[in-house]
Amino acid sequence: MAPVHLLIPAAGSGRRMGADRNKILLPLLGQPIIAWTLQAAAQADSVSWIGLVGQEGDRADLETMVIALNLSKPVTFILGGDTRQQSVYNGLQALPEAATRVLIHDGARCLATPALFDRCAAALDQGPGLVAAVPVKDTIKVVNGDQRIEATPDRQRLWAAQTPQGFDVALLKQCHQQGLELGWSVTDDAALFEQCDLPVQVVPGEETNLKVTTPMDLAIAEFILKQRLGSPEGSPGAVAA
Repeated sequence: MAPVHLLIPAAGSGRRMGADRNKILLPLLGQPIIAWTLQAAAQADSVSWIGLVGQEGDRADLETMVIALNLSKPVTFILGGDTRQQSVYNGLQALPEAATRVLIHDGARCLATPALFDRCAAALDQGPGLVAAVPVKDTIKVVNGDQRIEATPDRQRLWAAQTPQGFDVALLKQCHQQGLELGWSVTDDAALFEQCDLPVQVVPGEETNLKVTTPMDLAIAEFILKQRLGSPEGSPGAVAA
């Protein structure tokens, strides 16, 4: 399995969390949320380099935390933009010249395991684009502006997208540049690939790979981590393994 570079967009806010700071800096079992994300990524065999994309106001806290974690992989701080799309664009421009394959993982998805990173990296051998995802369990309704149901799509064809998402670096840079020139606004990088008519495959994700967005998400993440820590091999350094 060839090594990959990893970008972690972490330039968000704590608005939906009801916090007065970036949610990735909120505590989760004694460590900032982003610390769990970084430790899992650093434990993945496939990841050779990590780019942490954040806001200037968070830089000092993030760099202090990275030093304290003493990770086995190098971490570079990259200045983010006003949107996730802009932050990833900045991250792509900051990749080392040798980077040919990149994984992109949301900083707030702090429960992803090293095995998931490695599985996504391996899948890049089969195609230029991928997204970790899980099958949808609930029945989904398409609703109009009047809150009336317009359609009920076939649940068997629906998957909930997660991260990591992985791509050929040159192709993703082209898609981001085209999106910038044409004013496309997307919520993930797979959507940019789709807009450019490039193939994106699904890699089985993890049910526990939730995105911490609300106080309830934080409580669930704490519960899951406590369960992992309670395992015989559980320890703060191995909890994401």
